Amino acid sequence: MGTILTRTDKAGKPRYTALIRLKDGGKVVHTESETFGQKSLAKEWMRRREAELDSSRARGELVGTRYTLGQLIDWYRKEVGKTANWGRTKEADLLRMRGYAIAARPAAALSVADYLAHAQLRTEEGAGTATIGNDLIWIGQVLKSARPSLGVSANLQALMDARHELRARRLLTKPRYRDRRLTPAEEDLLLAHFGNRDARAEIPMVDVIRFALASARRQDEITRIKWADLDRAAGVAWLDDVKHPRQKKGNRRCFRLLSDAWAIIDAQPESRDYVFPYNPRSIGSGFTRACRLLGIEDLHFHDLRHEATSRLFERGYSIQEVAQFTLHDSWATLKRYTHLRPEHVQERPAPGATAVDQSAAACAA
Repeated sequence: MGTILTRTDKAGKPRYTALIRLKDGGKVVHTESETFGQKSLAKEWMRRREAELDSSRARGELVGTRYTLGQLIDWYRKEVGKTANWGRTKEADLLRMRGYAIAARPAAALSVADYLAHAQLRTEEGAGTATIGNDLIWIGQVLKSARPSLGVSANLQALMDARHELRARRLLTKPRYRDRRLTPAEEDLLLAHFGNRDARAEIPMVDVIRFALASARRQDEITRIKWADLDRAAGVAWLDDVKHPRQKKGNRRCFRLLSDAWAIIDAQPESRDYVFPYNPRSIGSGFTRACRLLGIEDLHFHDLRHEATSRLFERGYSIQEVAQFTLHDSWATLKRYTHLRPEHVQERPAPGATAVDQSAAACAA
């Protein structure tokens, strides 16, 4: 049932990993391991754990019922995280939850009361309803993975019941969509601020901001556009791993670029593979610092994508046309941008063959 694996660390010293696998019907239902500096210690741990697991099964207990939620979170990050490739937000949330009282509770014994107590504590700390909802989403994903992999008999119905009760108490609601618009005065302030420093800065923030407003791209997407993926003749570009609710890796998409965006691209040096070869975090932090310095409140770099999308609607593009720029899969999501400033929507001539139609054909090809 157990195996001792030997490897050498960076210092050249041997390390011994005791690996235990339990099978049921030829299928691995439980795996755990520990690494030691001495082989005798690895053997002793393996002997003790095998005895404990055998004893648990003899009593009719499912393997893994003694895990705490915190231990499952650690396992989930280590094992599932190797291939899941989730974002920084989820990773930070999982680490943060490790420090709450609910993490010390036996996972198989988690009850509605545990979830309600956690939500109340988070509310008292100032967390919003959407943040509390994320906590429950992550806990649910941990438990759902632990059931088949570790045999943890978690009561997922208790989690569903807790969600229902929290919604009734208004402690769990749908996230509010931001409708923050960049004002002309704020845009002028930001461009003037960065214009005075770009000559001695690595990142040309004026061009980055103008490109964000012209293309509706997210900050990390801006830094991943390759020169090789530009198709000037068709007026489009290709982007790898576009954000998607279920599939990001390998999600290669084609999007429309207007003349304003092409003019900014033309101003960039073609010395590297990427048009804007900069760290997206540096772009975001620089933008945040500038807003703080200029007294611009509640404005995020991502709001520039919202602003760009709204401007496309105000120029008269339809929902299906705007989707060719923003790459939104849901037209329902785009509806919230359509009438933010209806007085800016320009009158358009009768429909005919448009550049957007041509670019859509190029993407299909």
